[in-house]
Amino acid sequence: MNNFTFYSPTYFVFGKEEENNTGKYVKRFGGKKVLIHFGGGSVVRSGLLERVKNSLQEQGIASVELGGVKPNPRSGLVYEGIELCRKENVDFVLAVGGGSTIDSAKAIAAGTVYEGDFWDFYMGKPVTKALPVGTILTIAAAGSEGSPDSVITKEEGMLKRGASGEAYRPVFSILNPALTQTLPAYQTACGITDIMAHLFERYFTNTRDVEVTDRVIEGLLMTMIHEAPKVIENPNDYDARANIMWAGMMAHNNAVGVGRSQDWTSHDIEHELSALYDCAHGAGLAVTLPANFTYVMHHDVMRFAKVAVRVWGCQMDFDHPEVTAKAGIEALRRFFISIGMPKNFAELGAKEED
Repeated sequence: MNNFTFYSPTYFVFGKEEENNTGKYVKRFGGKKVLIHFGGGSVVRSGLLERVKNSLQEQGIASVELGGVKPNPRSGLVYEGIELCRKENVDFVLAVGGGSTIDSAKAIAAGTVYEGDFWDFYMGKPVTKALPVGTILTIAAAGSEGSPDSVITKEEGMLKRGASGEAYRPVFSILNPALTQTLPAYQTACGITDIMAHLFERYFTNTRDVEVTDRVIEGLLMTMIHEAPKVIENPNDYDARANIMWAGMMAHNNAVGVGRSQDWTSHDIEHELSALYDCAHGAGLAVTLPANFTYVMHHDVMRFAKVAVRVWGCQMDFDHPEVTAKAGIEALRRFFISIGMPKNFAELGAKEED
């Protein structure tokens, strides 16, 4: 196991109707004027935005709004948010939505207090300072509610890039699984795929003797395999939603990634796909993960065989471990297809000439 430091200061509030206490948590972490950042009309139609605004008003907290976040969040809205925060003297950014909204909120929070172009952070500059960010999660997927990471697409050139820094970790995150019950099955499946990808990117490592995090990752993967069919069949299964939501946070706050090298090749490939075709991130990962694993399997065939046995229940072939490894990769591919994910570039909308 490698040396590591780990700091995860986010205050998590988990359970039904906890979004009604948003104002209390914003006040606790010093917010006096809030930018409420959100995506499309579902937050408005469901009444969630109104409940959040009422909670802020009850605590005497002023707010301004900026909606319009899209999947694969764009730089243009980030610039608009930075300008709005500076104009309105905002001191707290509240993201109401999924990973795209949270990632956009983080970029706004850092850009508001930075004299240069916020895109510098997405070209490698460390994020060391930002306005505090709080989140109300509506999609279990990206894990941005607990992570120090953000991914933004720059419209000029359609470059999809990530930034990271401890200043990006939310000060609080409200996780109510009931808010995810209205998601279409496809979005739910995309989120499940993303969560599993975060786990696999950490699992396939060159670092030896990391049994603790290996076992935790395996347990989380098995949880996803167990719970995913339940929510695809019955979107109102609160308990299954709850397990998936907490697994999504654990998968990406890096508790299971400490002390080990990590991969992220599949994510890097997918970022180019979703930047080019604007496909859902999880859908792109469903295609890239099995393909990439097949390509790199022989680099450490025993690790691929291990996850095949421990997670997918494959029979170990000690004489031909590559057979076991391939069986595990095929089990993953079949699982993604079973929850409605695409299986190839054509189903993503990719063009052969590209």
